[in-house]
Amino acid sequence: MNRQQEFVLQTMEERDIRFVRLWFTDILGTLKSVAVAPAELEGSFSDGIGFDGSAIEGFSRISEADTIALPDPSTFQVMPWLTDDGKPHTARMFCDIMNPDGQPSWADPRHVMRRQMSAAADEGFTCYVHPEIEFFLVKSLDTDGQPPVPADRGGYFDQAVHNAAPDFRRKAIEALEEMGIEVEYSHHETAPGQQEIDLRYANALTMADNVMTHRYLIKQVAVQNGVRATFMPKPFYEHAGSAMHTHMSLFEGDDNAFHDPDDEFKMSATAKAFVAGILEHANEISAVTNQWVNSYKRLQFGDEAPTAATWGIANRSAMVRVPMFTPAKEVSRRVEIRTVDSACNPYLAFSVLLAAGLKGIREGYELPAPAEDNVTELTRRERRAMGYKDLPVSLEMALREMERSELVAETLGEHVFEFFLRNKWREVREYRSQITPWELRSNLDY
Repeated sequence: MNRQQEFVLQTMEERDIRFVRLWFTDILGTLKSVAVAPAELEGSFSDGIGFDGSAIEGFSRISEADTIALPDPSTFQVMPWLTDDGKPHTARMFCDIMNPDGQPSWADPRHVMRRQMSAAADEGFTCYVHPEIEFFLVKSLDTDGQPPVPADRGGYFDQAVHNAAPDFRRKAIEALEEMGIEVEYSHHETAPGQQEIDLRYANALTMADNVMTHRYLIKQVAVQNGVRATFMPKPFYEHAGSAMHTHMSLFEGDDNAFHDPDDEFKMSATAKAFVAGILEHANEISAVTNQWVNSYKRLQFGDEAPTAATWGIANRSAMVRVPMFTPAKEVSRRVEIRTVDSACNPYLAFSVLLAAGLKGIREGYELPAPAEDNVTELTRRERRAMGYKDLPVSLEMALREMERSELVAETLGEHVFEFFLRNKWREVREYRSQITPWELRSNLDY
């Protein structure tokens, strides 16, 4: 037994924790959980917890149903909720999904992320990620298909005064920090009910775990405050959608590989090739970073949402932005990918972004000139005339790009790639078959 496992067992005993939740995600990024008693935990470190993989989206065929969840003790954290006697009731650990022969499951999104981190390490890099996570607080999610009602009428950076959940962000940050997740900023976003919480950077795998924990905690804190939280990309047609602007950087040891003090934009050749890789493969990876039919309502009709594969210096209409808050500070040199939305599977989204950037570095992609226009306000014809490549405007279009992508197939692995496509094509067919209220209002009279 290693030291991390010993620490977990000792903490469970000292703090009288009654259950530990073993977490993992399916291919679409839905959080799954099984609770085990402390007496069963020691054995689970060596043998894992068996479950029916065929019951999880994309994991196993019915004839190969036996699957094992192996706890990762480095992810152990005590949950912030206390029992009536003031003691912690549960803790959680993320799991790696294994086959009975002891090999990693190709269906495990964490395994997909681990492979890309290994690919980066082979090039001498460690990838760090810092997301800005937007979401809405609404009065209820039980709307019977009607638009939800925002929990407040606030706007950008407004101070909460008459909100339905005035202490929500404070309580949410306290819950996150109790679980070891550092928060950099939080504020009210532009739309009524819309919030943003930015997490402090961490390596890509840890951050994907943190994003999943963030979603769970936000929903729990919302319920405790009498409201509900949704990470749906665009729940309101008249308001901006919810993005997860994803800041990325590569480090070589302690040195930021993206920083060059002598460059005009303080960007190294590595950073430029990384951005060029993301732009070159933007359409191929779109179905992963924006995986829902609703995601493209945000990209088409959301304020400042990117419409073309462009980059810019501090340009918030570009797909990739280079923040210039502290241009001389080496550690802060990073790039911000603005297409990603808050309802993606973070393991898969971070994986395809990293893979695209690494390919740009390996093959020496050339970065085009930065966009200085408000790209969002340009027409499609104007964008094409300026040499900008349009992003997909629908999940259907994104899936067609993904189907042809060797990069995405290689990054996700054959199993995840094929299941993801099958699942998403089903979503497209179901969506296209719906008769919407707009159609009934506009056409029923004919």
